[in-house]
Amino acid sequence: MWRFLYQRRCIVSSMRITVFVLDGVFDTGLSVILDTLATANDLAEAGRKSVRHEVTLTGLGRTATTHHGLRVPLSPAAVGAHPDVVIVPALGCKTRETLLAALERSDVDDACGLLRGWSKSGARIAGACTSTFLLAQSGLLDGGRATTTWWLAPVFRERFPQVTLDESRMIVQSKRMVTAGAALAHVDLALWLVRQRSPALAHATARHLVFDARPSQAAFAMPDHLEHADPIVLRFEQWARRNLCDFSLAGAAKHVGSSERTLERRLRAVLGKTPLGYVQELRVEAAVYRLRTTKESIDEIAAAVGYGDGVTLRTLLRKKTGRGIRELRVPVLD
Repeated sequence: MWRFLYQRRCIVSSMRITVFVLDGVFDTGLSVILDTLATANDLAEAGRKSVRHEVTLTGLGRTATTHHGLRVPLSPAAVGAHPDVVIVPALGCKTRETLLAALERSDVDDACGLLRGWSKSGARIAGACTSTFLLAQSGLLDGGRATTTWWLAPVFRERFPQVTLDESRMIVQSKRMVTAGAALAHVDLALWLVRQRSPALAHATARHLVFDARPSQAAFAMPDHLEHADPIVLRFEQWARRNLCDFSLAGAAKHVGSSERTLERRLRAVLGKTPLGYVQELRVEAAVYRLRTTKESIDEIAAAVGYGDGVTLRTLLRKKTGRGIRELRVPVLD
């Protein structure tokens, strides 16, 4: 009887993870996924936790070349393999042009076919940053929700209107798909996977990596760095920055040469926001800048960015960034 109980306690809960690597992979994305999972395994072993992540590097060939030219040895993708999770690290693309060109590659098309096959076999498919575009191109995100790297969100909406995008989120799970935000969200993604089997192990891994939970990308987004080419939206952005204190939808529409309804429709299609929602983001960005570079009071900053009192701005900052005034303000040297 005691022998049976001891054997039951020693059963290891393994998660078979395939990291699917394409040429041009984002070096840091690949590395942090592997390092995070390896750290979790080391801590599980040291703490005698019955959790194990069996990680296999797989690709279309026997090697892949990273964005910075490093050669990575791979196991060729096996049609009959049945991983629990397939993770696709980002491609090293930072602009609309380089990303769209990468999505036209023949190996990306082959990768999409393999991902559909793994998904059909029951695997969870996960990606971060620009690899979310690859997941969307495979059709696996159709009718579901996703996040992506915040500055490429307009490109994602334009190319994949059948996917509901929320780029403010760091991690979005939809059905058996998991998407993560920009660049270092690869760490968030790896920790999310660890957390599914052991929240305590995920917490310990994050502590060892000196990593804070970041549920939102909103605090990092810069509205004027969003990649798009819509002329009406560009004119609106420029006008809105100059008119934060006296913004009006009628004034904005007159400046860009469209009706209010057309302007609202274009902003929702390109940025996923209303005109007022976008202006709020500009005001938050301007307020955070002033908090970090001046000694102005919250009421003075509120007046400078278009709000009547500091209470309103304080509430908005907390809602948009998840941080209070003290956390956002840094000391200003005399």
